[in-house]
Amino acid sequence: MRDEKLLRLEEAVRKMSVLPAQRMRLTDRGVLKTGMWADIVVFDPEKVTDRATFENPNQLSEGMDYVFVNGVPVIAAGKMTNALPGKVLRGPAYHAANESQAIQ
Repeated sequence: MRDEKLLRLEEAVRKMSVLPAQRMRLTDRGVLKTGMWADIVVFDPEKVTDRATFENPNQLSEGMDYVFVNGVPVIAAGKMTNALPGKVLRGPAYHAANESQAIQ
């Protein structure tokens, strides 16, 4: 997609950050601001490469220098740290389904 220039980098970042957070009504995520939860990726857009294939899908992308999840590095200098600071986020549909099951 990068070579096809279908999206500007800024628009791609918006579609992977603030837009999904807004759609899921996660008001404390999606933007970098004091008091918000943040996942940050530091990368060179010219070097990011997807290595996964249909035959071998569990390949990590290359070119991600640093990835921070809730402020904790999970990739540092391009290498995994084995840290697991993330948590599962569930949107309104999940909560509504659980509430209706509890009522029955």
